[in-house]
Amino acid sequence: MDYYQTESAIIKELENTMGSIAADDVLALVEHIQRAEKVFFVGVGRVLLSLEAIAKRLAHLGIKTYIVGQITEPAITNNDLLIVGSGSGESMFPLGIAKKARSFGAAVVHIGSNPSSSMREYTDTFVRIPVQTKLDRPDEVHSIQPMTSLFEQALLLLGDTIALMMVREKNIDMHNLWQFHANLE
Repeated sequence: MDYYQTESAIIKELENTMGSIAADDVLALVEHIQRAEKVFFVGVGRVLLSLEAIAKRLAHLGIKTYIVGQITEPAITNNDLLIVGSGSGESMFPLGIAKKARSFGAAVVHIGSNPSSSMREYTDTFVRIPVQTKLDRPDEVHSIQPMTSLFEQALLLLGDTIALMMVREKNIDMHNLWQFHANLE
């Protein structure tokens, strides 16, 4: 068991995966974020952890972000965006929340691996991270990592990529971002 060989294999998987995401879909996601008054996130398990990190980073850019279910979550409206993280697009909770958000007229973006999921009925934009999910479809990129680790890692990196794209597009002085960082720590 060699650390350097293992981490190198993971980095290679991530590089291949990130290079397989359609740039036009990412640009559409960025446009949705920039148009929205508020951006909500929903997912479960480790996907939710990645989404929470993305929400925090976007909040550092001055975007109003909320995790579905947090105690201070406001009402979603037709001026808002829901970002759903679900590799399979079949997880019951995110699917139900997407349907509900759509009923209020909110835009919905699904970041997932399964392009033919039930989620597509409720989404405006689909950003595919084409990696192995629990469905184990034949067109998925297989991973040496356990379960859906590659999806969760790529999701986090996608969020950081989007944040940096927005920083560059708006020519934001990175030092000024510290004003949005938590200061009760």
